[in-house]
Amino acid sequence: MHTQLHPTIVEDYASNASNTGNSVLILDQTRLPQIAVQVRLNTVDDVAHALRSMQVRGAPLIGVTAAYGVALGLNHDASDSQLAQVIALLAATRPTAVNLHWALARMQRVLQKSALVTRRETAWHEARAISAEDVLTNVSIGEHGLHMLTMHPRNDAALHIMTHCNAGRLATVAHGTALAPIYAAHAAGIPVHVWVSETRPRNQGLLTAWELAEAGVPHTLIADNAAGLLIMQGKVDLLIVGADRIAANGDTANKIGTYLKALAARAHGVPFYVAAPLSTIDFSCLAGFAIPIEERAAAELGVGNVPVLNPAFDITPAHLITGIISERGVTTAEELAQWKT
Repeated sequence: MHTQLHPTIVEDYASNASNTGNSVLILDQTRLPQIAVQVRLNTVDDVAHALRSMQVRGAPLIGVTAAYGVALGLNHDASDSQLAQVIALLAATRPTAVNLHWALARMQRVLQKSALVTRRETAWHEARAISAEDVLTNVSIGEHGLHMLTMHPRNDAALHIMTHCNAGRLATVAHGTALAPIYAAHAAGIPVHVWVSETRPRNQGLLTAWELAEAGVPHTLIADNAAGLLIMQGKVDLLIVGADRIAANGDTANKIGTYLKALAARAHGVPFYVAAPLSTIDFSCLAGFAIPIEERAAAELGVGNVPVLNPAFDITPAHLITGIISERGVTTAEELAQWKT
């Protein structure tokens, strides 16, 4: 798998001999791809800002960062009231990404059972566990996706895969979700080429191109609206995208523009896969209509003095999705209930 040259998040022990951490370092993704800069998060307010401003982005990494945010928020006060305030602050930062709420619910559940005298240490331990589990989960997604790719027909020597937004290692602790099978295939010597959609308005596709270049994976950056033409021309063998929330029926929320790619793929008989950890599946959400859609600021579109609508996500209906790749394997939306625990 891909060797991570720039870690997305790392716990810092520099000035704390207790081995429980006192800050975390993140890769500021608002500065990429121009420059790789680490930012230190010392407080829960720092974490909340990092999440809102998209210094940290990608559903799995959002969840991991939020878990560390809880630990930071309890550094000086581990009381029940402080825990509730910290959870509420972080939960309000990003409404669509279910991994955020999954991680916060897990932290709250564990910490409510912990004695106050050990709660701080327990918080750091649990955040560290969530981070480590993300790495193993993404390795498994890569392995299951690799098995699917090895059996997939292709039009020429290389397997041409289209993706959208960034669901690579930058969206996770390591390896990625949608890009994990691609990295695994590249490492296995399978020739792959990735069509990278720029992903307006925040251009997260540039982050995908940046990390693919680091890994030496052949790729081509395209304008979002070029995707349909390439699919129609037979230049795309399959699509793999990530997810910020998957409803119980398989409807999937992902970065705005995903739905249009799914429609074009269905029109031309091209398989469309979603890769995401089980923590992204929200079995309490019956269908896509119930997924909250985050509205971003008008300024992100780079215009002023005109009415702006800037939804961050759209919903791809389950019937357009060929399969969902998780750490447990590849399944159809109709079979998703088998993964409910």
